[in-house]
Amino acid sequence: MSWSGPGRGGRRGYHHGNLREALIRAALDLIAAKGPAGFTFAEAARQAGVSAAAPYRHFRDRDALMADVAQRGFEQFEARLARAWNGGVPNPLAALQRMGNAYLAFAREEPAYFSAMFESGLAAGHHPGLGTAQERAFAVLRNACDVIVAEQPAGRRPPSLMMALHIWALSHGIASLFARGDAARRAVPMDPEELLEAGTLVYLQGLGIVDTPR
Repeated sequence: MSWSGPGRGGRRGYHHGNLREALIRAALDLIAAKGPAGFTFAEAARQAGVSAAAPYRHFRDRDALMADVAQRGFEQFEARLARAWNGGVPNPLAALQRMGNAYLAFAREEPAYFSAMFESGLAAGHHPGLGTAQERAFAVLRNACDVIVAEQPAGRRPPSLMMALHIWALSHGIASLFARGDAARRAVPMDPEELLEAGTLVYLQGLGIVDTPR
């Protein structure tokens, strides 16, 4: 695939090669500029420098294009979380904190993917590949919580799924509000990483997984 520099209207010209990849890149550019709901299928084609009919060679409709973008985002997200977890070394709680930082970094560095993944309103049940990618990404966090819970005394083990959902909600809330790399980011008088670390610590103390200082 080859691209020219910005052409008329600021778009990049698609010459020849992988049309699917050209449309994915065009969709990401448009998401960054207008949000996941701010453009049409025809605009994606124009951004890629092809005719309005060309996208139908690869995508049934705009939702199918967005699902492909979101799926790729989740696949990259899963890889980042897995690298951060790194088998739970040197210890699972330190690795969990790394995962939280990786979550925030993804929102900051890949805002278009982040928006496509979480703000496009797609039903995963209508897009099996997207649903699988979502589940695999969450499974990294679920596995981390399984490991942490298994280390607790038998009578003090919280449900690991509940714990994973709570930490996911906390991480996603901070990422969506304070760590994203687009104009929707809100100011906060501390680093988002510090905010997430403090919130996770309070939560784990509440579960009895981390001792509360006396």
